[in-house]
Amino acid sequence: MATAHPYARELGDFLRARRARLRPRDVGLEPGGRRKVTGLRREEIALLAGLSTDYYQRMEQGRDVRPSDEALDALATALRLDDDERRHLFDLARSARRPLHARPRRAAERVPESTRRLLHVMGTPGLVLGRHLDVLAWNPLAEALLGDPASRPPAERNMVAVLFRDPEARMLCQGWESMARQYVAMLRAAVADDPDHPRATTLVGELSIHSADFRRLWARHDVRENVHGTTLFQHPTVGGITLDWDTYPLPGSPGPVLLVFTAEPETADAERLQLLASLRATRDTAVRRPSADRARPRPA
Repeated sequence: MATAHPYARELGDFLRARRARLRPRDVGLEPGGRRKVTGLRREEIALLAGLSTDYYQRMEQGRDVRPSDEALDALATALRLDDDERRHLFDLARSARRPLHARPRRAAERVPESTRRLLHVMGTPGLVLGRHLDVLAWNPLAEALLGDPASRPPAERNMVAVLFRDPEARMLCQGWESMARQYVAMLRAAVADDPDHPRATTLVGELSIHSADFRRLWARHDVRENVHGTTLFQHPTVGGITLDWDTYPLPGSPGPVLLVFTAEPETADAERLQLLASLRATRDTAVRRPSADRARPRPA
């Protein structure tokens, strides 16, 4: 009988997705006659990994199996997993060995004051993202580049939700598909740490209902612990600006990450980023000045 263990289900889904990604020629096999499946057959992966077909099939079905590290290593090699995917495979399998009642620790997410200070002295856009890519903190330049997270309800302040549910965000990012794929892969890795986490189930459920693109990318089962890339932003004020973006882990387990956008020095993109910063500073000064004028005592 199939088990209800969430990690076993996630492990089975991951194995199926990675198997479907491979073709016989990728692993030195002849395609043979007409094939009924996309990718390799179960018996082919089992053969390459030195496992019985029945045992491997039970793993894909999410049934109560506890593969050894040696079997996992053989599967990772047979499926041609990269380093992130290999770690993901081992994490899922080891979590599936734990009793169902052994839940991961769910601590409230917080942003240290030192990190908030760092955000506001950075001369480049920066945000702090939680484990499910919720936007926990940001600096004025990030707001100027991407829009004000405070204008959205707290439950919608999420990088993945914005990418898939906000048409303006899609228009802003010229490399939308590449960026979206990376963030979905990062969310997948986070969900694997705790598949039954209420925030994970709500977020994935709502995006699956409302976005066909999300459903397509989620079904790939791509995983990335940290993401990076380069995106051309078509900003309504400063025009096209190409920025590199990287994520840096912050303390905690699992902890938030710092997402930073930077421009290559001495380029037109760096000049446009500086212009964006100047415009934002001018706006902030104009907003503060009326308050200061109201507070100034009138002459007698």
